[in-house]
Amino acid sequence: MAGLSLNSASCVRSVSKFSECNLCDVICPVEAIKVAPESLPAINLFSCIGCGGCVGVCPTEALKLDHFSATEFFFEFAAEQGALISCQKNVPCLSVLNVEHIIALASLKGEIVLDMGHCHDCSITSTCKPQIEKNAHEANYVLEAMLSRAKVVMNNVAYDNETIKSERSRRDFFQTFTLKNAGKAKKDFDRNIEMAMDEFVEHSIHDVNIAKVRQKELPNKRKLLLTALKRAAKPEIYHVVDAHALSFTSQKLLDESTCTACQMCYRICPSGALSSDMKNSKIDFDPFLCVRCHLCHDVCEPDAMTLSTSYNIKEFFEPTAQNLVMFDVRNCHECGLAFSSLKGEKICRRCQIEEEEAKELWGIK
Repeated sequence: MAGLSLNSASCVRSVSKFSECNLCDVICPVEAIKVAPESLPAINLFSCIGCGGCVGVCPTEALKLDHFSATEFFFEFAAEQGALISCQKNVPCLSVLNVEHIIALASLKGEIVLDMGHCHDCSITSTCKPQIEKNAHEANYVLEAMLSRAKVVMNNVAYDNETIKSERSRRDFFQTFTLKNAGKAKKDFDRNIEMAMDEFVEHSIHDVNIAKVRQKELPNKRKLLLTALKRAAKPEIYHVVDAHALSFTSQKLLDESTCTACQMCYRICPSGALSSDMKNSKIDFDPFLCVRCHLCHDVCEPDAMTLSTSYNIKEFFEPTAQNLVMFDVRNCHECGLAFSSLKGEKICRRCQIEEEEAKELWGIK
């Protein structure tokens, strides 16, 4: 039983029912998260063990643990002298850290050690350990491509926490109920009751603040990575790497012949990686802002948006917006509204669909 909460406005499944993201469901070792079609993740707090694997894989940081913050841990660990990260020392599970956290910490400290010594006899190793190993290998791959000497080491340290936790006395319990702590105690009590309910808590899209859903926001883990990269030395050569080896960003291609200029991709992009101008006359893409949530691909009806097979490390140090396509903005001959024309069309996409439906209704080919 552990405290896990979902910020529905940040979940990509709130933006579109076509989102296929189910990373939190897949990695959960105790099946405490279920993702049904066209719905937000449902969480069973009673079954949740608080490993944080779902938190680590969420591309938009929509999931959060009550007792652990990866952002706070980042600053605390970066300020420490040690390099060991262990589930028995400073994190609930190594899988709670995203590959971006690992790259950033390794870049700042020169070397970090992931304690794998407790994984072999851990009950959640089936899903969490493969993710930890994948993150470590990916981090080293990126660091090597950056020509950095920093590295991530996986060792069977098996750190043993010998700190003795004394039980709180009855007097200590009543001392918590001071005027200052009464509010917090009540909040904690309500949260414990919520976690004790052995049932899945549904999250409704209708309860989401629409303004928050539309807000473009870069996850903290990307901001931390950007901060760490600013302190790192720029490589003499910018290598081009295999894009399939990167799980946290991407490079995109757009097929102009199939794009319908519907504007959907850049309007629903949660991080602002895809953008346009005031006239909607183009689609630009900034690879470093991409969180690889796959939402733009999920909503693209003609599948005009595809992933490139390569990624230039230059985007880490000199991020630039790349133009994917340009449109000719003109007024529709039917409705008079401005629209983005790809092939010289005289009527907008909406009027074109209405015209085709009318012809079908009247049996006109």
